[in-house]
Parts: sequence; structure tokens; C-alpha cells
Amino acid sequence: MTVQTGIQPISVTRRAKDRLVQALVYLAFALAVIPLVSVLWLVVKNGAGRFDMEFFTHSMRNIGARDAGGGAYHAIIGTLEQVLLASLIAVPIGLLTAVYLIEYGEGGRLSRIISFFVDVMTGVPSVVSGLFVLAFWILVLGMSFSGFAGALALSILMMPVVVRATEEMLRLVPRELREASYALGVPKWRTIVKVVLPTALPGIVTGVMLAVARVAGETAPLLLTVFITDSINNDPFSGPQMGLPLYVFNQTVLPTDVAVDRAWTGALTLILIVMLLNLVARLITWWRSPARRR
Repeated sequence: MTVQTGIQPISVTRRAKDRLVQALVYLAFALAVIPLVSVLWLVVKNGAGRFDMEFFTHSMRNIGARDAGGGAYHAIIGTLEQVLLASLIAVPIGLLTAVYLIEYGEGGRLSRIISFFVDVMTGVPSVVSGLFVLAFWILVLGMSFSGFAGALALSILMMPVVVRATEEMLRLVPRELREASYALGVPKWRTIVKVVLPTALPGIVTGVMLAVARVAGETAPLLLTVFITDSINNDPFSGPQMGLPLYVFNQTVLPTDVAVDRAWTGALTLILIVMLLNLVARLITWWRSPARRR
């Protein structure tokens, strides 16, 4: 009886501490969600007014600052093409870099140098990548402002995010899976392609989507490399091409209510595009997951 009476208060104290910590965690979560919900609500509330078919099927060609109407079709096309090109450049390079760092060069001098430069690139401001592409691609090589130039700037920002996310996911793959594959006589490169990468695929896709979400809203690199146009340009390799971040920036500086309404709708459209891309990536990951195929 003495032992039981001595244990009971300790159990009650532990439960009380557990409830207190749980309440603090819920409170911290609520405080973190409040700004996110308020921003989303503000964007939806102000952007719903111009969320119509005209906005998604028309450009701003021949639309003045005080004129009603107009849309962001040219900016939507530009953003999709620029982000796609940036992903085609950054994802393979970032993926192969992470594979080298984890599977081949771990602990080596070259891997330390690469890791150092990846860390440096992670902290580089977005405007610096735009200035680099402007100086090298446009001024030195003499190329024109284009969506591809903007994609080059965005890919510089994407690479370190993809590398770090892929590194962490590859580290989480159990070493026993690799050793079992090696024991069966499977070459290392084939083990990476058939065992390691499929196992880490969900996390890799999440990292890629984080990189896409980061660059999709960047304005400064596009302002320096893509320039601004009110016309539709479906060719990202020739001439200025609008993007949604540029569209929002351009409309917010105009001193009219109709322009500000278009800017809010452009911001809402950008958020929806990122969410849609994330959903598509999740579906692809689920479809290609090893657990489902078993």
C-alpha cells in the first residue's frame, strides 16, 4: 500500500506535465497558423472579384491603367514555362549532386567543397541570381531578355534546395537495403536507381515542390532577366515574357483600384498554381511508390 501511494502522485504529476506540454504545443500551432490563415483569407477575399474567365483568357494588351477588364493569361503562360524550364535545369543537377555527396563522395575533399558552395548558394539573395544572369547571359553573351533567361536565374535558386532535400532523404534510406542489394550482386549504380531513389522518392518530390514554391513567387530575378510585356509570348526563348510575380508587381504600382484588383487575383492564381502542382506531384509519387506496386 505504501508503494502504491508513493507511485500515484508521480503518475498524476506526469500526466499533468504531459497535458501542459500538449496544450503548449497546440497553442504554438494555433499561433503559427493564424498568420497563414489571415493571409490566405485576405488574398481570397480581395482576389475573388476578378476571378473570372476573362482574367484567364485575356492579356493586358491595349488595356490602360484605368481601364477595366484585361487578364493574366500571358503571365500564367510565362510562369508555367519559366518554372518548368527552371525545374528541368535544377532538378537533374541537384539530384545528381546529392547522389554523389551521399553515395560516392561522402567524407571526401571534393564533397566538402561542393557542400560549402551549396550552403553559400542557399543564402544568396534572389536578386543576386538575377544580376548574375543579366551580367553574363544578357550583357556578356548578348542574349535578349527572355523567359529562358528568367528560368536560368530561378534554377540557381532551386538547386541548393533540391540538393539539401535530396541529401536528407537519401540519408534516411536504411543501409540494410543497400547491403541486401549488394549481396545479390547488383551494381552500385543500379542499386541507387532501383532501390535507393524509389525509396526516397516521396521526400525528394516534397523537396522539389518546396523549391518550386520558392521560385514561383520570385520577382527580382524576373524583373532583371525577363522584363515586362503586356502581350502574349508563348516562346520562352525569344523576347520579353511576363510572369505572374511580375504581373502582380506591375499592377500594384498602378494608382487605380481596377489594377489593384487584378494584382490580388494574380496573387490568388499564383497560390492556386503552386497548390495544383503540389497535388499533381503527390499523385505521381503515390502512383510510383514501391509500396503501392507491391
